[in-house]
Amino acid sequence: MSSPVKRIFPLGFPWETQDPFLFCVYHLDHYPKGNNAMEPDVSLEGRNLGNDFVIKDGWRMYHGHTIPGFPYHPHRGFETVTIVNKGFCDHSDSLGAAGRFGQGDVQWMTAGRGVQHSEMFPLLNTAQDNPLELFQIWINLPKADKFVEPDFKMLWHEDIPLVQINNTTIKIIAGNFEGTPALEPAPNSWAANTDNEVAIWNIHMDENETFNLPPASANLNRTLYYYEGDEVKIGEQLIKPDHGAELISETEITIENGSKKSHFLLLQGKPINEPVAKYGPFVMNTQMEIQQAMEEYRLTQFGGWPWPHADNVHPREKGRFAKYPDGEVVEP
Repeated sequence: MSSPVKRIFPLGFPWETQDPFLFCVYHLDHYPKGNNAMEPDVSLEGRNLGNDFVIKDGWRMYHGHTIPGFPYHPHRGFETVTIVNKGFCDHSDSLGAAGRFGQGDVQWMTAGRGVQHSEMFPLLNTAQDNPLELFQIWINLPKADKFVEPDFKMLWHEDIPLVQINNTTIKIIAGNFEGTPALEPAPNSWAANTDNEVAIWNIHMDENETFNLPPASANLNRTLYYYEGDEVKIGEQLIKPDHGAELISETEITIENGSKKSHFLLLQGKPINEPVAKYGPFVMNTQMEIQQAMEEYRLTQFGGWPWPHADNVHPREKGRFAKYPDGEVVEP
């Protein structure tokens, strides 16, 4: 019998992806307690502020100068799916939309023709540490949808389906797990068409458990990212943490866990199979379209920035919320 594992590869920063996924990054930062301004309550001396990607004392500031995170930056031509398992993310964008989400919430944003947004990590706890665990996944948009209107949708963790099979939990962020569908994605997403069989599942297995990954259609791209645990066995392949595995999609696959709880992210989907031209935050089909995107951003700033700071955060006392471009405010 042939192996269900096509290839095993080490996980870098970011993680390697397959069409229709463009990018996947895993952030695990053990932030200290915060001060009254939601900043780290420790010295930032010795950090390359503005470009701090080297883990020091267990955490990074990224592009933040006072609060960790990613001040305003543009996107065009794809979508971001941001999963915050621990900690919080403050979103602000050029449409006037905003949000604070975390503790298992997911934000699905379609950049489409162009949007600016910031993603900051306020340290809300002043008496204890502020751990952050976050995935950001970029899903491509096909040529026909590159210029759809920007949009975002909040998927609150209270509403995201969880399936429990023995001592394995599957969090269904996109796709359908054996009859349990995910919440609806953003409307213009490649994932919105169920024929594309897009799946984003966060899988948690107890030690010494066995889990069967169900079959899907043939010729999908399916990647399993093993980011925490001891070891697992898939077919005859032994896989260690911090590795990914490209899997066949059309047969059931048995995962046998080792002696520690294991955590995985699964990304699956029908490939778009179109040319991809990328330059930083822009993803188009040709280099000429990239040049056009850069020129348009230079001229229009994709609508400008309606917030007082590039690294905008919301008031400390604000709970989890989503404010949409039409002004509607939703809380979980």
